[in-house]
Amino acid sequence: MTDPRHRLIVALDVSSAAAARKIVAAVGDSAHSYKVGMQLYTAEGPSVVRELVSSGRRVFLDLKYHDIPYTVGAAVREAAQLGVSMLTVHASGGTHMLRAATEAAAAHAKAPWVLAVTVLTSLDDADLNTLGIRENVVGQVLRLAAVALSNGCRGVVASAREATALREDLGQDFVIVTPGVRPSGTGRGDQVRVVTPAEAVAAGATHIVVGRPITGAADPAAEARAILGQIG
Repeated sequence: MTDPRHRLIVALDVSSAAAARKIVAAVGDSAHSYKVGMQLYTAEGPSVVRELVSSGRRVFLDLKYHDIPYTVGAAVREAAQLGVSMLTVHASGGTHMLRAATEAAAAHAKAPWVLAVTVLTSLDDADLNTLGIRENVVGQVLRLAAVALSNGCRGVVASAREATALREDLGQDFVIVTPGVRPSGTGRGDQVRVVTPAEAVAAGATHIVVGRPITGAADPAAEARAILGQIG
């Protein structure tokens, strides 16, 4: 990925297709990939994904599927039909669910990458403890990532704070998509494990997801270019 634009995913965390179109137009050629998450998908449905794909953009469908294997497999088949490039499932769904997802993706001619969400970047060690998980965040991320990769996932979604450990333990041959990325000087929002774009890539992330710092900027294209300068 010599072009840093392939590393940057702009999060369309808005509630209408019109708002999403405005962001995409404002960003222009400064990004090729866009995240469609639960907010926009719930508001607009698959039509917004089709529109982005037909315009030549890559779509990261971040719905974090987590259900019984049959249901997740069926959902992944539908996502593949939409033409998404990447989609997410929860690694904690277990072996059978992960395998159902990856097999469903592989059956499509243009198989999307199935990425497993490890530990949400809004959680810390204390939150895991409250949920009855005695492992710390790094340990839990490593455990879930190993399960996901062994069941055919192309990569994982994890904070860059765990990316170095992931590379050390599991190697280089998988994708790490990092949310919770904030350029220096911007607020954390509702994220806990936050890093800058440069820190994320240096730690081993292959892709970064940036939302509000770009979409809320006075000049989204300029902000995207500034971030590209940090990760190029």
